[in-house]
Amino acid sequence: MTSPFTLVLDAQCALGECPVWAPAEKALYFADIKGMKLHRLEPETGRHTITGLSEEIGCFAIRKDGGFVAGLRSGVWQLSPAGERVTMLAPNPEPTTTNRFNDGRTDPRGRFILGTIDEKKAGGTASLYRFDRRGLQKIEGGILTSNGLAFSPDGRTMYHSDTPRFTIYAYDYDAETGEASNRRVFAELKPEGEDRGRPDGAAVDAEGCYWSALYEGGRVQRYSPAGELLAEYQVPAMCTTMIAFGGADLRTLYVTSARDGRPAEELERLPHSGGVFSMRTEVPGLPEPLFDPEV
Repeated sequence: MTSPFTLVLDAQCALGECPVWAPAEKALYFADIKGMKLHRLEPETGRHTITGLSEEIGCFAIRKDGGFVAGLRSGVWQLSPAGERVTMLAPNPEPTTTNRFNDGRTDPRGRFILGTIDEKKAGGTASLYRFDRRGLQKIEGGILTSNGLAFSPDGRTMYHSDTPRFTIYAYDYDAETGEASNRRVFAELKPEGEDRGRPDGAAVDAEGCYWSALYEGGRVQRYSPAGELLAEYQVPAMCTTMIAFGGADLRTLYVTSARDGRPAEELERLPHSGGVFSMRTEVPGLPEPLFDPEV
């Protein structure tokens, strides 16, 4: 099947993740978790810069006052506009030898919602957290790999996936308080044969449809607000990781990918694994809220 996605940057990321569009800069930021790098790409000019870090960066958001807030292995950090560590805002409350921060994004009011990964994927010791001016507070525990965070256009529904469980959940969300409740299954994938595609990072479009990148699935799925699978789009990388809408009209869908630990045959067949890909969409995405340290 022909893919509608084209290669934007052959980044060769070990574990590309967390694409974030910065409209004021006309730039796409993304992380290489295992490479411990923060990338910045200007698609119009091709200018690409990389900031190295001393630990894994799982997720980040652009701050209202400049720079970034980020979930690193050791905790939640403030980063400079160049992506360098400035101040630890909250330590990781979990054992950092096995658990690190993974997926995250800002909620409609500007809080940073982020979760961890239980790297052993055995004890369900990962959790989902809310970070705001009151500090780091747990929303939910018993998670294997926190992923797929996104919010509906009206801010009243929060989506979250637990990747190894092949399940996407929906919650009622109160944007005024940051409280999530009434968790229910939004979509559940079934592994079939060699297809182990499972829900990783995500984004929501202006129609309220949920887009999910499937790790080891080589494709992106679009679900209706009711959880009905509407479409699938093949990507020339087996391990797609996360999605972001960008461009002036928010109709360019970017997807990051990974290549770490993949079989030689797969990398020969899909040599741009670890790269960033894009396609145009009919429906635009939603603007990404900035992190507000005053909320």
